[in-house]
Amino acid sequence: MLTKRALLLALAASTLAVTGCTTSVTDTTDNRPSATTEGVTKYPVSLENCGKTYTFTEAPKRVVVMNGGSVGEVSSLIALGVADRVVANAQSYGASDIPDRAAAIDALPTGKFTPNSLQDIPREAMLNQHPDLVISTTGGGFAADQGFATREELAATGANTYVPRSNCAVTGAVTGTPTIEDSYALLRDLGTIFDVPGRADRLIADSQRAIAETTALVADQPKQNVLLVFPGMGMGDSSDFSAIAAGGIWNDVIGKAGGVNPFNRDDGTTFVTISKEQLAVTPIDGLIVVNYRSPDIDAAAKRILEQFPQWSATKTNNYAVLSDSIYLGPSNDVAVQRIAKLVHPEQFR
Repeated sequence: MLTKRALLLALAASTLAVTGCTTSVTDTTDNRPSATTEGVTKYPVSLENCGKTYTFTEAPKRVVVMNGGSVGEVSSLIALGVADRVVANAQSYGASDIPDRAAAIDALPTGKFTPNSLQDIPREAMLNQHPDLVISTTGGGFAADQGFATREELAATGANTYVPRSNCAVTGAVTGTPTIEDSYALLRDLGTIFDVPGRADRLIADSQRAIAETTALVADQPKQNVLLVFPGMGMGDSSDFSAIAAGGIWNDVIGKAGGVNPFNRDDGTTFVTISKEQLAVTPIDGLIVVNYRSPDIDAAAKRILEQFPQWSATKTNNYAVLSDSIYLGPSNDVAVQRIAKLVHPEQFR
């Protein structure tokens, strides 16, 4: 399991959006359909990812998914129905907003590697998996100075590599704002790579439809302040208020739900520490607490609310527990609806 500090750093990296990492796909030849694919992707297919071009001659069969403090990538593989290609998965969040998703992730092969200090797959262990595709949450997952196999080293063994387009940076520099569209881009890319583009399109269309329906219900309602908190997960600080969401994909999620993050930052800051004094004078209409292996996340939410009796959220005991749907991944529509119901319940009666 990740330490709280390492996890928070990884989660921060997984929400960053960096320009210059857009992905484009070029089909080059005909493809024969198989029982497990749709026969739509035309192999070899060339995919530009993080400024380099990778060519797939067939759908991957030995996939390794690195940790990175994310479950967005492995969740996408499960949602697309191609998780049977995974030979080693390092991602696990211990909870999910999708029924049975956490159990499905935990049931995947782990590769039985000994993790490094970042709780991820070190170079030799990675090469020993003999992958034909390695998926990392960020560009840092291929950094030699962190003890990882580089994209070049993996290419030399015949393995392609992939990073979600919003997370290409190795250093964590931010020059853009992550949105739900980045989740859709991930699904489209994986749909092409694994020859299931139809499944990807259906997942995206279902998500877009669900979000549009929710957004329409709250469109004319006043925006409500939503506080998104990661209880007890601050770096070097175990208080409930040392890891509050600032810039990230969650702001797009909150916005489409008819809310606003009062601590949103557009300067690349992902998490902030907010004093109790500042929180006391900030109107909060709804509280979201993020569950990461918490022994009692409801108790954490109630503990936070009790400290601010002046909040509207406290007066109505208005909180919700979310986990993976606020991050990059296939389930942002679930978070949009849950948050909308939290801050505009009258629209869903």
